[in-house]
Amino acid sequence: MDRIEIKVLAYDAVLASIEAGKEILEVYENTFEVEYKDDKSPLTIADKKAHQRIMQMLKETGIPVLSEEGRELSYSERKDWQLLWVVDPLDGTKEFIKQNGEFTVNIALVEKGVPIMGVIYVPVDETLYFGGTELGAWRVDQAAHIKDTDNIEDWMAKGVKLPETQDRPYTMVGSRSHMSDETAAFFDEVRRVHPDSEVISRGSSLKICMVAEGSADVYPRFAPTMEWDTAAGHALAKGAGFEIYQAKNDSEPLQYNKEDLLNPWFIVKKPD
Repeated sequence: MDRIEIKVLAYDAVLASIEAGKEILEVYENTFEVEYKDDKSPLTIADKKAHQRIMQMLKETGIPVLSEEGRELSYSERKDWQLLWVVDPLDGTKEFIKQNGEFTVNIALVEKGVPIMGVIYVPVDETLYFGGTELGAWRVDQAAHIKDTDNIEDWMAKGVKLPETQDRPYTMVGSRSHMSDETAAFFDEVRRVHPDSEVISRGSSLKICMVAEGSADVYPRFAPTMEWDTAAGHALAKGAGFEIYQAKNDSEPLQYNKEDLLNPWFIVKKPD
């Protein structure tokens, strides 16, 4: 896919993410009920409303969508998709239920198993992240209040190029809701090399955003995730000069639209 097409689709994804964020906030600011899926993961009306809004807005692109809240698609149905959207309408439902603000809308464009563009939107503080190898990586603050944008270059002009240089100790970021013994062991190992290092906990894809924007150096994930949890962040990280490697093979990036949509354990970091 050429750079011009990616830019057009990035603009579509940005608008869809912000509109989905508005749907989420309407629920967030009121009383809502929590359902549970067969795998015991939580689900709210906000997940469903955000999914419906994104599907409505991306339909015009003519590109198939793999969404956490969409109908279950067999591998035989999607295995020949060379280009697809991978969407998590509300990443961090547990954080949404806790009402701590650490949840996001994730929209990624995947080509031949590789995320080439991704958008992450944080509804509560209206922070927008987007990027990919053809776009670089960008953060736009108070995105929902920005007017007069006709293309992705307008959003770039209103944003900050990532990563930003920051004066800080070596920083690791971990999950707020899914800490594991293996992750704790990883942190301990890093402290042997960086005794003054810090650990920060965040929910949802915000952990990948922290690495991409330069506020953290590494994010290990030694617990289950699905492709829609990481695809948008993966594209953003690549745009900022980082990569998401499989933990058991640190030269092999995560792949997408696999038969099994479960990710292997991974590490977000600078390429060696």
